[in-house]
Amino acid sequence: MTVDDTVTAVTGIFGAVFARIQGWRESIEQLIADAEGRVTTAEVDALAGNLVATDLGLPGALVIGAGFVAAPRFLTDTDWHLAWWLGSSNTFGLGTAKPGLRRLEAVEDESSESFRDYTNLEWWRVPVRTGEPHITGPYVDYLCTDDYTLTLTMPVRYDGRLVGVVGADLYVTDIERMLLPRLRDLGGLATIVNSAGRVVVSTDPHRAPGSLVRLDGVDSIACGDEGLRLVVDAA
Repeated sequence: MTVDDTVTAVTGIFGAVFARIQGWRESIEQLIADAEGRVTTAEVDALAGNLVATDLGLPGALVIGAGFVAAPRFLTDTDWHLAWWLGSSNTFGLGTAKPGLRRLEAVEDESSESFRDYTNLEWWRVPVRTGEPHITGPYVDYLCTDDYTLTLTMPVRYDGRLVGVVGADLYVTDIERMLLPRLRDLGGLATIVNSAGRVVVSTDPHRAPGSLVRLDGVDSIACGDEGLRLVVDAA
């Protein structure tokens, strides 16, 4: 296994997920354009659920949550809304019940003490600011997974204005399962970090997922266009 092989593997895994998200974005933007910007929660729920069902419905699927999150006061019948779906591999909030495809039941009433303004969260804030796809995490996602998670998002626009973000959640453990063997084959300590320098996966036991790596003066190799980098012998 060479460094180039590892970069190709990383790029392929995340590139495939972002390609799916891009397809969802195009479908959602088409729905909004056809409705001339006036869309209801029922309409966006139906479309988002249909779009992500295949990826979420398979046992052992890499994508464990996905959907569309509306910009505040964009939808015609509510101020806040997450058209977000959880998959068969996501056990969030189920207790002993059997996992299956279901919509996330989020608190969307601003007057509730449990309400959370999602526009302050990184997975919303960064792609909205940059206009580019973004990888958030690893972080513990208390909203959708209650586990170490990577959230991949990109902005959705209509008529030049932001109307929401579309994205997908991945378990960090699944990414580790897929990439750790490839990193170990490089023969030394190797780490994948995100654009903020946070560890995604590493063969270095001192570099836990989500911890920060100082990249100043450290050689690294880009893995795709979403800010992931491979650092070899970074300990």
